[in-house]
Formats: sequence, C-alpha cells, structure tokens
Amino acid sequence: MDILMKIWSYFATNILQQPPFMIGLIVMVGYILLGKPWYDILAGTAKAIVGYLILMVGSGGLVNNFRPVLVGLKDRFQINAMVIDPYFGQNAVTAGVEEVFGRGFGDAMILLFIAFIVNILLVRFSKYTKLRALFTTGNVQVQQAATAYWLIMFACPFLLENRVAMLVVMSLLLGAYWAVGSNLTIKACQEVTDGAGFCMAHQQMFGTAFSYWAAGKFFGNEGKNKDKKVRKIEDIELPGFMSMFNDNMVTTSILMVVFFGAILLVLGKEYLVTGEFMKPADSMLFYILKTCLNFAAYLAILQLGVRTFVAELTASFQGIADKLLPGSVPGVDCAVIFGFGAPNAVTLGFLAGFFGQILAIIALIALKSPVLVICGFVPVFFDNATIGVFANEKGGVKAALILPFISGLLQVFGSAFIAGWVGMAAYGGYLGMWDWAVVWPVFTVVMKYLSYAGIAIVFVFLLAIPQIQYWKDKKGYFLMTEDYDAYKELKETNK
Repeated sequence: MDILMKIWSYFATNILQQPPFMIGLIVMVGYILLGKPWYDILAGTAKAIVGYLILMVGSGGLVNNFRPVLVGLKDRFQINAMVIDPYFGQNAVTAGVEEVFGRGFGDAMILLFIAFIVNILLVRFSKYTKLRALFTTGNVQVQQAATAYWLIMFACPFLLENRVAMLVVMSLLLGAYWAVGSNLTIKACQEVTDGAGFCMAHQQMFGTAFSYWAAGKFFGNEGKNKDKKVRKIEDIELPGFMSMFNDNMVTTSILMVVFFGAILLVLGKEYLVTGEFMKPADSMLFYILKTCLNFAAYLAILQLGVRTFVAELTASFQGIADKLLPGSVPGVDCAVIFGFGAPNAVTLGFLAGFFGQILAIIALIALKSPVLVICGFVPVFFDNATIGVFANEKGGVKAALILPFISGLLQVFGSAFIAGWVGMAAYGGYLGMWDWAVVWPVFTVVMKYLSYAGIAIVFVFLLAIPQIQYWKDKKGYFLMTEDYDAYKELKETNK
C-alpha cells in the first residue's frame, strides 16, 4: 500500500498537478493509440507541453502584472478582508483545516485521486451516464479538492467519524461535479470554436453554461426572438478614428491605461515605491504605461500558447476517444477559449466583471458586512473574460457586458456568504470563482440541513443533468463530439 501511495504521490506532484505535463502525457498516449511513428509522438508531445508553458507565461504575467492594483486597493484604503482567489483559498484550507476539523490536508490529495477515477469511470460508461468530458486541468483539481474538502466536512460533520466513508462520499460528489460541469460546456465550446474538440475544465463551468443559455434566451435570437438581429462585438463598425478599436491589441491597451492607470494614480507613487512595485527614480507615467500595456502583451502570449497546443491535443485525443473513452473530449483551462470568438470580448467581459465586483464590495462595506472581500485577479479576469466570450457569441455585445457584470456581483456576494458561514474567511481566503460562489454554496446548504438525504439529492441532481441534456437532443448529443460537421448538418435540417 505504501508503494502505491508513493507512486501516486509522485504522479500527482509531477504530472497531475502540472498541467503542461498532464497535457503532454495525454497527447503522447493519444498518438500512441493512433499508431503514430515515434518522431511524430515526440514532436506532438513537445509542442503540446511548450504550448501550455507559453499559455502559463501569459496567465502568470496577467496575474503578477496587476498585483500592485489589487494589493494597493487593500492596503491604501485599510480594508482588512479575505481575498477571493483560488490560491488564497487553497492556502486558507491548508492553514485552517486541522485546527477546525482535526483533519490533515493530505486527505484532500487522496480525495483528488479518487474523484479523478470517478470522473474517468463516469465517462467510460457514457452509454448510461451520458457524460463525455474528462477533466484534465490538474492545478484546478487541487484547488477544488481543497475547497470541497472543507465545505463537505462542514456540511456533513457526521462523516468525520468514518474516514473511508467521508472520502468516498466526497469523491463521488467532486468526481460527478468535474464530469457534469465540464460536460455542460461542450455545446458552448463546440459552437464557439466550430468543432475544435475540447470543453472547459475550470472553476466556472456551470457559470459558462448558464451564461451561454441566458445570452441566447434574453439577448439573442433563440425561441420567440428567432428573427432578432444580434449585434456582436466584432460586427460593430466604428467610424473614423474610433476604427482603431476594431484591433483587439489597441482596444486592450487603451482601456487598461484609462481604467487601471487611474487606479495607479490614486494609489500614488509614494505607495508604489514603499511597496517596492517601482523604484524611486522611475517615471510614474512610464510605470503606468508599462504596467497597463503589459496586459495586452501577456494576453497575446496566452493566445499564442493556446494556438500552439490545442491542435495537438484535439488531434491526439481522438486516439483516447476511439480506444479508451469513446465519444469523449478533453476538458482544458478556460483561457483556451480566448483564442476563439471575439478578442475584444475578453477585455470587455473582464472590465464589466471588475465593475460588478467593486460595486458588490462597496455594498458589503455600506451594509457593515461581517465578511469583507478583496478582488483576486484570477476570478475577476478568468471568470468574466470567459463569460464575455461565450455571451458575445450567443447574445452579442449587450450580453457580453451585462452577464459578466452580474457574475462579478455573484462572485463577491456568494463568496462572502459561504466563506463567512463555513469559517474559511477567518483564514484569509476563499476560492471565489463562479461555481464556488454560486453552485457549491447551494450544495453546502442542502447537505447541511438535509444530512444524508442532502448528499443524495446533490449527487442525483448532478447525474440528472446530462440525462436531461441527452433527452432534449437525442440525435445530436453524441454526434456533437463524434462528428461536428454532421452535427451542424443535422441542426440545419431541423431548423
């Protein structure tokens, strides 16, 4: 048993928790199953790993580049609050789980392992479960396993008496959430990318599916509005000098300088120098320009990484789908979608979500909430920019602004409620992204007040979702992932 745990620990640490190598492993296995020659396997694996590393450089740059803004808002205005961010949330669990529940953090990694197996089994038996998505984003799995570990122990303290039963229940719930959540995003991803062959495995899967549906229902031309003309961001032709905003890089650069440049000016040079964000001899003007324009640079790097590895992943995964998990697709980081759809939707979705978060934080302060929240860059950008891309595709520019704004409100209010209630706020952080500020708080309430029945209700609810999806589109449901061109023909025929 010890040997198996060491093997698992090595695999989890060096591959499962390292998305570039996890993606590389999937590509390698896929090409082997397709019978590719060794040099194609080596080249494809290397290209996939390097592509994901490029994506991580872009993502990491975005996060680090805006650290002065987010830290400054907290320090400058003397707001003592928890940070909504996946890494702060994970650190909060690590710091507090033993003190609060008398359990070590190591069980959260065992939970991750068993939940991943549950995800694989649910997809393997897709004939019955109707699930088609394999969650491959290892760093996200670690963060979610940590948060779910805390939430379920809080909701179901009776499980603490039996460690095995506790881990089994947790794994079934988390594994089902991974499989069902990523499966929910398949239609949206296939339609936005024109059949690229992947779905999302991240922190806002339910949020993405809901926003895509809401965009079409309330802003788009679905149902009674089928004759309505939807104006997407890319369809807007700007007159005269404003035509420069048709270029994503220009739009991003100017908007960042205007909005975040203003915040940096409010923080002031003295604070930025004291916080070692800039040197005393640096020009404030050029510090602002560099910081804000770096946003456009890192976004371009991120999109390059997406283009580099997605083609290899989707081509190689066909081998896994054919031989091991029929009809399945890989679930990947939400940032991948930034390489598709309207580029300006990324920037506008992010800004709309940021305004939503700021407004919600002001409301918490005004209402004297016992739990205050500080924006984390990961939720405010990656949730809302992602929702912006999907909302624009289905509902146009109005949806791309309104739905991320609503998302920003939900992230703050939902996180303040759940983190304060379960006790995580006291340890400085909470995961804070859409699903964990909206969906999991509901799950926690149900399990807390309905005990074993609550656990059963949440599990059955999750497994019922793909059945409903399949029932609504029996002919196209599996065809969507197996032959997207045939799926499009079917949809055209049924119009």
